[in-house]
Amino acid sequence: MNDKKSLLSAGAGIARGNLRYIIWFYLLNLLFAWFGASGLSTHAHDIMDHSVYSDQLLHGFHLAALIELTSRPEFGPTKSSTAPAMLFGVLFLLTSLIFMPGVLLGYSSDHRISRDEFFRACGRNLWRFVRLFVMGGIVAGIVSGGLMAAMDPISKAAETTNYERLPFFSEVAIWVVMILVLTIVRIWFDLAQTDVVLRDQPAVRKSVAVGFRSLRKNVVRLLGTYVAITLVAVAMLVAGIVLWNMIVPSSSVFGAFLVSQLMMLLLLGMRFWERASAVAFYVKQMAEPVVEAAPVQAATVVVA
Repeated sequence: MNDKKSLLSAGAGIARGNLRYIIWFYLLNLLFAWFGASGLSTHAHDIMDHSVYSDQLLHGFHLAALIELTSRPEFGPTKSSTAPAMLFGVLFLLTSLIFMPGVLLGYSSDHRISRDEFFRACGRNLWRFVRLFVMGGIVAGIVSGGLMAAMDPISKAAETTNYERLPFFSEVAIWVVMILVLTIVRIWFDLAQTDVVLRDQPAVRKSVAVGFRSLRKNVVRLLGTYVAITLVAVAMLVAGIVLWNMIVPSSSVFGAFLVSQLMMLLLLGMRFWERASAVAFYVKQMAEPVVEAAPVQAATVVVA
């Protein structure tokens, strides 16, 4: 790996050289989404297959028709339609925890790893990643709770001023700070996951400490990299929405599916770009061999 490359270019090179991971995760996400939408699809078919009113949803999107569809007694309880989506969403999260160690190992290797190496890394680090996920969730929850608690008094103080736009600007500033802080937490645990895999560290608390120390020394560089990738993702999302409204007819189901799935694939690629950047940073800055000092032998004093 060229040390002169920036994290953005180094991460992009790693992600581009391992596109198969993005494709496989996208296909897995698409499969789970298909099964997750089965509850809504079943209830909708039972009503729309025997109603002329469904033409307003078949050849376009009509909000009033959708609300009336979901409120009819034949549609059943809303929970029965949303439960499969929640179930397969959680299943995709667990699957990501299972396969992500193999992805990180492939990102750090200078050659294409074999299937045995990939699945060996996945099985070896599964319980470690579960613990890291729980620890990251706890930290993110504490940080979010603290920021949300600080938001209310700041908003009330801004409302007491004579400047009418100050409450709006203060609320936007608080949300921006919250997003940046949560991004820092995500970088922290991305580095911890990378350390767990590449050092084969069974004690995840040590990897969390290593990730925190490295983040503290390079927070501006890492945060700038993640924010830049996020801005690229936002630009792609806006471009996709504009393209959808401009060239896709409201009656074209295939066109809407194609554009939306292309957007999902690109957004998933942005997340893998972030993980690749974290691996590039780890390899360049953190994966240095530890040289142990040799014991100094005491000099032998010869007594005459």
